[in-house]
Amino acid sequence: MNRRNFIKYIGCGCGGFLLNSCTSAPITDRKQLKLIPESKLNAQAAQIYEKVKDKEKLIKSGNTLDEIKEIGKKMEDSISEYFYQQNLKDPTSNFQWEYILIDNKKIKNAWCMPGGKIAVYSGLLDITKNKNGLAAVMGHEVAHAVAKHSVERASRGVLINTTFQITDILTGGKISQVNRTTGMDTVGLLAQLGLMNPFNRKQETEADYLGLIFSSLSGFDIRETTKIWERMKEANKGKEPPEFMSTHPSSANRIKQINEWMNEIILKYPPIKIS
Repeated sequence: MNRRNFIKYIGCGCGGFLLNSCTSAPITDRKQLKLIPESKLNAQAAQIYEKVKDKEKLIKSGNTLDEIKEIGKKMEDSISEYFYQQNLKDPTSNFQWEYILIDNKKIKNAWCMPGGKIAVYSGLLDITKNKNGLAAVMGHEVAHAVAKHSVERASRGVLINTTFQITDILTGGKISQVNRTTGMDTVGLLAQLGLMNPFNRKQETEADYLGLIFSSLSGFDIRETTKIWERMKEANKGKEPPEFMSTHPSSANRIKQINEWMNEIILKYPPIKIS
């Protein structure tokens, strides 16, 4: 098979495959590529979550953990009710929600794995300060899972790797030669800076937007969100990398964007009544 026919064959095959793998993110309707089964990632996430629970020191009782679970339950119910009222498929219908509080004051973070497995680090509480602040962060993390961002990132990684492998073949191994000459994964680095980081920043911005919506639907005051990012900016003073090298938008850009969304979301997504 000559090179032209090979390209044509690969292009047609991949085109059909990608077309069948395109879906839309909930609420924002941003087009997404999903090549990896969500069920597979959910199962892997559940296994990793259990390992985290075994490895980390957990706070297993107390007011803060109760508050985290209360916030989470409100979001679970509000998200499902919103999609039900909109006559849309509930993206959380296959979630097995779970919440843990990790006793680590040095880490100011929280995360939500695919399938609704959530962790909050005790160090984050110095930033969130109150229930509305905690709800804002949890809403953002839940939004990543609801929008299937992990599925999307895994799928994009598969696509990029496959594309570079095919390109390496078509160029007679020139990409491999560049990597050997420079002693580093040059193309991988360019892909990270030029493709994955901007794409991840787009997901983070989407999670900011959806997180505000989910917090508002759940009855929390989303005006606390900008205060959180101001406190986070102060806590990370001088430590933030340039935005083009980061997977996250800068705190300043984040605050600006959230302020632009605030009034619209408060009016359009008021606390939802559970039927």
